[in-house]
Amino acid sequence: MTKFFAKLKKSEAGATAIEYGLIAALVAVAAIAGLSAVGQSLDTTLKGVSSSLNNAG
Repeated sequence: MTKFFAKLKKSEAGATAIEYGLIAALVAVAAIAGLSAVGQSLDTTLKGVSSSLNNAG
């Protein structure tokens, strides 16, 4: 049994896929957070433009 765990510890075949998966997850979280902030800012800007246009008429 200890030989199995020693062999498993030395094996790095699946580590690359897991690392790429974690990187992709972090990029997705960062993209969602960034786009959410941009979306809120854009919403505020467009509401201001809409208000200005309504008041001009």
